[in-house]
Amino acid sequence: MLFRRLLTDDRGGRLFLAALGVVTVIVPIANLVMPPDSPLHVSTFTVALLGKFLCYALLAIALDLVWGYAGILSLGHGAFFALGGYAMGMHLMRQIGSRGVYGHPELPDFMVFLNWEKLPWYWHGFDMFWFAMLMVVLVPGALAFVFGWLAFRSRVKGVYFSIITQAMTYALMLAFFRNEMGFGGNNGLTDFKDLLGASLQAPSTRVALFVVSAIALAGGYLVCRYIVTSRLGRVLTAIRDSEDRVRFVGFKVEHYKVWVFTVSAMLAGLAGALYVPQVGIINPTEFQPLNSIELVVWVAVGGRGTLYGAALGALAVNYAKSVLTVEFPDAWLFALGALFVIVTLLLPSGVSDAAAAIKRLLARRLRHA
Repeated sequence: MLFRRLLTDDRGGRLFLAALGVVTVIVPIANLVMPPDSPLHVSTFTVALLGKFLCYALLAIALDLVWGYAGILSLGHGAFFALGGYAMGMHLMRQIGSRGVYGHPELPDFMVFLNWEKLPWYWHGFDMFWFAMLMVVLVPGALAFVFGWLAFRSRVKGVYFSIITQAMTYALMLAFFRNEMGFGGNNGLTDFKDLLGASLQAPSTRVALFVVSAIALAGGYLVCRYIVTSRLGRVLTAIRDSEDRVRFVGFKVEHYKVWVFTVSAMLAGLAGALYVPQVGIINPTEFQPLNSIELVVWVAVGGRGTLYGAALGALAVNYAKSVLTVEFPDAWLFALGALFVIVTLLLPSGVSDAAAAIKRLLARRLRHA
């Protein structure tokens, strides 16, 4: 009943989840069952690439929750994504043990190389999977809560909030580049071996990570859909449309903003955690402000305030990026900028509203015919 209620009047969401379910079934079969010489075979590389795209889609939904429904344009969500990725990377590094290059049973290779004598206190506990998964959501959530509480209590909003979130992720990038921080410096964390005892290079593990990413994306969509269709979601939409009026009638606007900002950061952290074992590395470049700006483009292209549109935008733009950066490596940023301008001018509601836009155009033509 709850599932049906969430998807009522959400045709786009139903189609998105249905397509996601079909892909989640077909891709593993095409990879594990179909022989490599079959035209229906999907390579392990493609499975990992699709899994990465699904993580980006979950990240886009997380941003759309705060931007599309609460009017909070964050240019720092890449930081929450990276923090979740580092939490997962720390667990994977602890699982290497004595199989590293230097054979140290406890210290990661980069710490041995830098002459660290003992494991830093903040690395303890990451050898346990449940603890690492807890940190995946708690660390980004705690940062978002503290940052949001300070910003929203001071009534920082609009472009000013966007700027300070960008400054936050840039500051984190500079901090994580430093070797003394204990996170691998500019090389980051890499050379992962296994996850829960399964080799990360095995095709079955790649497929499992893809399936888990798809489940997380569907779950993230439903959680966000539940939020935006609830009474709380209606308050968030009212805040987006007229924050002063909502505050005038007695609502604690900053509480709602902090809450939704924290939930969004936790979803972004989860996306980062699923991303790392599929790409095999996490380093400070994930914090760079350009990543957060690209994320905004994904949501704008797909359709702000739709959730499924944000996910589709992430999938489409990243697929185009993977193709164009190979064929035309110097032209990708120009293509991305042109796409953003075209969508903004012709489809202000994103490509998810393309069908409705075409209907409106045809109706206008028929009226003037």
